[in-house]
Amino acid sequence: MHYKLLGNSGLRVSELCYGAWRGWTGPKEDCLPIYRAFLDAGGNFVDTANVYGDGRSETYLGEFCEDHREELVIATKYSGAVNATGRDPNAGGNHRKSIIRSCEESLKRLRTDYIDVYWMHGWDEVTPVEEVMRAFDDLVRQGKVLHCGVSNTPAWWIAQANTIARFSGWTPFDATQIEYSLVERTVEREIIPAARALGMSVLAWSPLAGGVLAGKGAPAPESREARILKVLEAIAKDLGRTPAQVALSWLRQASASTIPIIGASRVDQLLDNLGCLEFKLDDQQRQSLSEASAIEAEYPMKFLRTEGMREVAFGGLFDRIDAP
Repeated sequence: MHYKLLGNSGLRVSELCYGAWRGWTGPKEDCLPIYRAFLDAGGNFVDTANVYGDGRSETYLGEFCEDHREELVIATKYSGAVNATGRDPNAGGNHRKSIIRSCEESLKRLRTDYIDVYWMHGWDEVTPVEEVMRAFDDLVRQGKVLHCGVSNTPAWWIAQANTIARFSGWTPFDATQIEYSLVERTVEREIIPAARALGMSVLAWSPLAGGVLAGKGAPAPESREARILKVLEAIAKDLGRTPAQVALSWLRQASASTIPIIGASRVDQLLDNLGCLEFKLDDQQRQSLSEASAIEAEYPMKFLRTEGMREVAFGGLFDRIDAP
């Protein structure tokens, strides 16, 4: 296992993150062997959330890591309501009351006095961005949170949030967590370019598209998923690898800032996923997968990249201008 810096920070996190969600809502004894296998492979980055199993995932993780807490980078989330009663409109959301209460409850369940990476789990569409970023900064200044992240949120809001934070002297987001895989690539239109421009890491949840890229289920013939699987399985056969390993390898090579979040309900599934670290796809293999899973550009990029617009914007010299 190698390690990466999280966004613009100096925090060193493993190149794969383990998601303590799949299977972490059942018996505790089923989760411990998987957790230990991840650590034995050199992993130090574990992601959970307050709502996973109504807090059970955090509780299990707190028990498991109690004797080696300092060696672990724990990421958890707020925004969702735990054990919601239907009587409290402030039980969830992005607002200050929610983040402060959720953080305190997560700290108790995790048996720790700080959270390494604290995520806003999803945009609630109503809380002012200044309220969110100031509340995050307060938690950082109190030492309860070390780094901040944002998940399932539009690119424009993330850009606004980090710009306000930087100009206000508050703590910005170091990473964004999004659904990203060969099946789900629409994030490449806005969110990933925004993350790149802001120097943020990208954590990819559901990197196997809910098991589709591992061979779970049968996509409709002639569908985009079927086309992807055909190429994926052919490359896997040529390499002597599993389709899941190839799909994860493609994602890892998408950019240096991308960190897949792997989940497993059995140790053998985890070990299979870890096998993606043992090889790299060559340029032709990556191109074949990218072409099979390609998505159409949307406005304004579809318009800006037309020959006519490039003629106007670059004075007829587009092909002779070297730019990053």
